[in-house]
Order: sequence, then C-alpha cells, then structure tokens
Amino acid sequence: MEKRTAIIDIGSNTVRLVIYNYDEQGTLHELANMKKVARLRSYVDEAGMMSEEGVAVLKELLLNYKQILADFGVEQVHAAATAAVRQAQNREEIVETMLRETGIELQILSEEQEAYFGFVAVAYSMATSSAITIDMGGGSTEITWFENKVLQKTHSFPFGTVSLKQRFIAGDKMTEHERAALIAYVKEQFESLPWIVDRHLPIIGIGGSARNVAQIHQQRIKYPLSNVHQYEMKKDEMDELAQFLWDLSFDELSRLEGLSIDRADIILPALDVFRTLMDVVHTSSYQFTKKGLREGIIINKILQETPDAYNKYNIFGDSSKKLAISFGRSEAEQQYIDYLVTELYKQTCKEFGVLRMERELEFIRGAAPLYNVGEFIEQDAASHHTFYLIANKAIPGITHVERVRMALIASYKNRGHLDQLLVRYNNWFTKEEIKEIRMLGSILKFIFALNVSKRRIVKNIELKKHEEHVHIIFTTAQKAAAESYAAERQKKHIERVLRMPVQLEFIEEGLGQQ
Repeated sequence: MEKRTAIIDIGSNTVRLVIYNYDEQGTLHELANMKKVARLRSYVDEAGMMSEEGVAVLKELLLNYKQILADFGVEQVHAAATAAVRQAQNREEIVETMLRETGIELQILSEEQEAYFGFVAVAYSMATSSAITIDMGGGSTEITWFENKVLQKTHSFPFGTVSLKQRFIAGDKMTEHERAALIAYVKEQFESLPWIVDRHLPIIGIGGSARNVAQIHQQRIKYPLSNVHQYEMKKDEMDELAQFLWDLSFDELSRLEGLSIDRADIILPALDVFRTLMDVVHTSSYQFTKKGLREGIIINKILQETPDAYNKYNIFGDSSKKLAISFGRSEAEQQYIDYLVTELYKQTCKEFGVLRMERELEFIRGAAPLYNVGEFIEQDAASHHTFYLIANKAIPGITHVERVRMALIASYKNRGHLDQLLVRYNNWFTKEEIKEIRMLGSILKFIFALNVSKRRIVKNIELKKHEEHVHIIFTTAQKAAAESYAAERQKKHIERVLRMPVQLEFIEEGLGQQ
C-alpha cells in the first residue's frame, strides 16, 4: 500500500517542499520538488532576533506550500526548521505564529538531529563505507564522521554560506583580502575538531552548494552522464574549478551553466570551504550526494515502521530490485533469473576448472534484474532504452563508472552495439574491462532466452565440457518449445564466451529429450 507524505525543509537560504510516495518496502518516488530562496538568515539581527519581515516571509511561503499540499492531497507533513530558526532568540514565537497562522507545526531540529539525518541519507544511498560528510547550509555547517556505515562523531558549526557572506564579504564577489580571511577562519574552525584532522577519508558533500559545484564541473568538462549523485572530484579538479570561478565577474557567474542564479554570490566561498576541509582531512577525494536532510528524515521514518526496508550494506542490490519492479519485473522473476545466472556461472567455472570470480558474478547478478528493462518502453529499441535508463538514473550504491558498466551489461545486444555506446565513454574502461562487459552481457542475453515465455520452467542446469564441444542440459517442468527456440538463436553468444561449440538439450521432467 502506497503512502504519501511531504517534507518542508526550512533552511537558512532556501525553503523547499518535497512530496513523496512510498511503500512498506521502502520504495520512494518523488512526486514534486519546489523551492523558494528566502535567505531567512539575513533577517536575524545582531541580537539574534528574526525580524517581523522574516517571519512574514516564512508565513507567506508556508501558506503557499499548504495550498500545493492540498492540491496533491497530502495530509502528512513534516516541517523541519534548521539553523535560521534554531539560532533565532524568538524561535518559540516563530513556531507558535506558524502553527496559528498556517496550521503547520514546525519541528526545530537540534544540531545533532540535523547532522544525524544527513548521515542516514548518505549511509543508505552510497556504497562508501567510511567518510567525512559536510552539509553546508546558509546558517550552519554539519560535519559527521562514520566508519563502516556506523556514525562515530557529529559537530555543527554556527556558520554557513549566507552567514559567511554577511561576515566576510562586502560586495557580490570576494576580494583577495576577504577570501584569505574567510579561508583562515574556516581552517581554524575545522582544525578544532581533532577527529577530522588527517583522517585521510573521502569527503561527501551534502546540500545545494555541493550539488552546484558538481553541476558546474560536469558542464565544464562536458560530462556524458546526468545527475550528480555519487559523482567524484579530485583535489586538483576542485582547485582548478575554484580558479576558474575566481576569474569570472559576478555577471558571468550569474549566467554560468550549472549554477543556480541565487547561489552566484555564495558558490565560491562554499567551494573554498570544501577545499579547506579537504586540506584539513588530508584527502584527495570529494564525493557528492543528491540525498540529504529530507531523504534522511523520510528514510528514518520508514525504518521505524519497517526496520528491514533498507540494507545499508547492500544498497545497490536493494535499489536494483526496486527499480526493476518499477519497470514491471516481478520479484519472483528476478529471483528466478538470479538462480539461472548463478547456476550457469558456477557450472561453467566448475567444468572449465577455474575458481569462481566473485567480482564477475557480483557484476552479472547486479545487472540481471535490469537486463533489457527498456522493453517496458519499446521492444524494437529495448537495448537503447535500457542503456539510457540505467546510465542516467541515480541508482544508489554504485559509482558513475559502475553505473555505466551495469548499463552496458544490462543493455548488451551485440559487439557493434556495445562499441557504439562506448563512443561517449572513451577511456572509461580498459580493453580487459570491455572484454568482461561483453562476456557478462552475452551470458545475460543467453540466460534471458531461457525464460522467454515468462513461465520459469527451467529447473536445473547441467554443463558438461567435452573435448570438442560443451553440452548444456536443461531440465524443465513443462515442454520448452519457446525456450528451446530462443536459446538456439542466442547460442552464439554463449559459444563466444566459452570459445567452443555448444550443444543444447532440453529435457522435460519424467520424459526424454525434446
């Protein structure tokens, strides 16, 4: 049974409304995502009071969002307020006003809660087992450290993109003096946390400023994939991008591809903060996530209702299965294909006297649930659709390179089609890796022929290697005319993998050869 809920994320820079559908299995579908730049932090005076004007801006936004929620028929709403409201001395009055005037109850997140929800979003959407995370908002910056997906430490700094701009930058763009002062201040703050100094772990950036950095870089290098989730930049790339942005005028920044216009004045300070953290942690890897506070809140909610809805140690396996289900591939069919893939692979390794290659088996089992899902759109162009859907989908738990590899395996048609797809990904894979992709794609293409009628009738596989050919015997629960025909047509693919002629035999249980 699907449920519908909404998260209103009241930050220091933006106020965002996201509406989700979700079910007991933890399948999340985003229905709507809207934001308004409010810069609530700028309405907090030196005494820490949010002005009447700032309160009015928030009230008007919530009333607008309330109407949108009614249009979508959403009754379950979680309104989470972070640094701007949390740091305001009149926060209780703000909460009372919003409840009275809009009917929406604000939950002011503590620093620890905000950091924790960010960690949850990362832990359940990325394969990186240990890292330092940074969630830089408008008025605060949350840092976490986790090892093997277990949270170790959290800290919240009372500065963010908007407050740093207010404190250090007089105009639209920093001067050299302002930049030096900002970097020195941030470095001192980060070095006050001994548990991040020289930690030598990847940094994972959460939030809008981090996403914009990735989007700008992708535009700049003409990156062939869409989506920034699990995108990675090295330190030298971060430094080069910072120099590129520094050389632009504010007008040029405002028109830069990949950069939200409302972040033109804060993107370079944010990037300098990220680079400074990399120096303090002593790392060359900065990874990006599309998931953050909002996803952390709803994942946490689902886990409270259904504790086994997610497995943070097998993220890709879970997400691959859920994605396949969304394309009409049942869980029973997925389990059956997984059985065929594993059984044929193990039999091949046994008969050819090679140790099981766990890495290869992992790749092919990961790609199997998604093999040829493009048929959901159009049968004649299923391979093209399959590749595009997987390559451009933010699939949790795998890197961009792994995602393209999975897309190539799951969309495999023939060698020519593979070469055509690889044109845009020059130098992404070695010759040996391309050979492996071709081999695993060929196996999957053959395996799917064994279930062409969707009856799941092949019950046993026995592979025997002879001197001049390979004999594969399939024991079936029913007559397998369709499967036999389809397998014979795809036999050439398995012959290329085994490098020997293949003889196929289908035997119905209790009967003889078909």
